Amino acid sequence: MRLFVFGLGYAARAIADAAGAPLLATTRDGRDGTLRFDDEAGVRSGLAASTHVLSSVPPDDDGDPVLRLYGDVLGGRWLGYLSSTGVYGDAAGAWVDERAAADRGRRPLRNAADAAWLATGAGVFRLPGIYGPGRSPLERVARGEAHRTGAAGQVFSRIHVADLASGVVAGFSAPPGAYNLADDVPAAQDEVVAYAAALLGLPPPPVIPVEQLSAAARGFHAENRRVANGKAKRVLGWRLRYPDYRAGLRALSAMTSPTAASAAPPPASGVQR
Repeated sequence: MRLFVFGLGYAARAIADAAGAPLLATTRDGRDGTLRFDDEAGVRSGLAASTHVLSSVPPDDDGDPVLRLYGDVLGGRWLGYLSSTGVYGDAAGAWVDERAAADRGRRPLRNAADAAWLATGAGVFRLPGIYGPGRSPLERVARGEAHRTGAAGQVFSRIHVADLASGVVAGFSAPPGAYNLADDVPAAQDEVVAYAAALLGLPPPPVIPVEQLSAAARGFHAENRRVANGKAKRVLGWRLRYPDYRAGLRALSAMTSPTAASAAPPPASGVQR
């Protein structure tokens, strides 16, 4: 197995580490020994020697750049694409699975890229909000950057980066198609940041109403859905190490803060398994 990754960012790097295979990857600027994305000769040579290709590159104004530049040489190997559960759009808090329409998101170009990769026979992994070491509510709370909105009845799904990585690696030997990789317990963002603050021994972050947020943040909070992960569990044999945000944040807290790790977790609220 030889893995080629388009866009070696936070999630893709975790996947590459979990795969444990020889790796060649691109970034926009060719940093850290990667290829520049626009180095067509180098990329095509690397693809020719690869058995598995994963793209985490988002669409641009002209569509999906990987398919546009390199789609003619992607065949004959395993293909994977990191998409977004945003393709489902607003579900008014209802559960959505892979049978739901995937053309209702706020970003039509993302919807189109998701469909285009499915048409290639790729495994398309639809991801919610990603958190993990160095990128979690714990850091945002500690820096004073977190806030609550006070919005009632609004929930989101999320995924620990380690569970994301194990799901994609499980997909290497699975049938192509769309897979939701989300944890078991969608929860309100207010609940999550309050829990993170309690783990750190800090008061809950302040409330900033949605209408006072940026346009991008208002768009994010305009969507409300629960993402079902049953297909990934059935077909991929995927098992979550961190089935909800409480387990994930406790583990991250233990990695970074001995005081927080030894403290009793705050009372759980919201949806229970």
